Amino acid sequence: MTRFSRSRGAIAAAATVPLMFAAACSGGGGGGGGDGDGGEVTELHVLDYYNNDPNKTVWQGVLDACAAEVGVELNRESVPGGDLIAKVLQMSSSRTLPDVLMLDNPDVQQIAESGALAPLSEFDLDPGGIAEGVLSASTYEDELYALQPVTNTIALFYNTQVLADAGIEPPGTWEELETAAAALTQGDQYGLALSAINTYEGTWQFLPFMWSNGGDEADIATPEVAGALQLWKDLLDSGSMSQSVVTWSQADVADQFSSGNAAMMVNGPWNFGTLAENAELEYGIVPIPAPAAGETVTSPFGGEAWAVPQTGDDARMAVAAEFVQCLVGEDAVVDAAVGTNTVPTDPSLSDAVVEQVPNLASFAEQVPDLRARTGELGPEWPTQATAIYEAVQNALVGGMSPEDALAQAQNG
Repeated sequence: MTRFSRSRGAIAAAATVPLMFAAACSGGGGGGGGDGDGGEVTELHVLDYYNNDPNKTVWQGVLDACAAEVGVELNRESVPGGDLIAKVLQMSSSRTLPDVLMLDNPDVQQIAESGALAPLSEFDLDPGGIAEGVLSASTYEDELYALQPVTNTIALFYNTQVLADAGIEPPGTWEELETAAAALTQGDQYGLALSAINTYEGTWQFLPFMWSNGGDEADIATPEVAGALQLWKDLLDSGSMSQSVVTWSQADVADQFSSGNAAMMVNGPWNFGTLAENAELEYGIVPIPAPAAGETVTSPFGGEAWAVPQTGDDARMAVAAEFVQCLVGEDAVVDAAVGTNTVPTDPSLSDAVVEQVPNLASFAEQVPDLRARTGELGPEWPTQATAIYEAVQNALVGGMSPEDALAQAQNG
């Protein structure tokens, strides 16, 4: 899953300190393993926020394999996700930027704007078959600044036994979703659970409905976005969803589905572990229903990208670039995807992953149509993401029509 809690103040600060990063360029990338005078590079300093398992251990194996391929030792540093941007700013001011930096994909453009990252064109890196939507998140002013090996998105999970008992097929359209959710709402069981919380998670879950209906983040006060929001409102008002969806995180939604309180849910593969705790639960996964049969579902993507900071040491930066190239190679991508329940950003590598983790099939098939949250608005995305979840809340619990809620949010 992508990270949703990020210090917007820290990110905003990143965009105002290009001189600080420029000053850092006289540093040596964290010290050790090369002195910046053309000496052999024997060590790379890597900074990421994979500080919890399974990501921490899985990525350690992937990083070690690439270090061996490039011929360096690793000095790996992992920090809590919410601390990463502040850590990067501190390191820039002390001239100790890492050689390789992992960033949540929506942050790449903002950090690139600050001058902290080297354009990958300087190193002739090959993005291979990475989907265009994924590349767009790491592109700023027509320059690619990071490569993302694996990703995740959201889909529709359904309780196979519950749907079979009701004689209902997994829905593929909005009409089918409404019909199925209503029929599956019985007693303590709701037909559908999703996260409509007033955080970025709520926006993340709304985007597939908004985008697939032709909505656009640049202007949310449109009939297309209102239609998507009306669907959510109808599901809530009809009783097919719990009133609590407006406070549920995606983890809460997974708990509701796992415990049998919801027959279907919108969620991602990062919850496979939670679902596995219920040994009796059997579920299937399909893409989120489209507005109408045959239409394309467009979803956002999560995950992290790897960049080469501007350390000012050409030799170290060149080796760091080799390391980043290795991270999007087939072996690294398959190992990372299988180990962390993610899917390759290069669709040609998906079969090797789905063969080992079949539950990832519905996520992998969406990769060619995935869309970057920052692809259109760039560093301005967080402001509009906030407007979207505020509009959703006002429509679902604030008594406003979808049209009025969206107009207020767009013009507010």
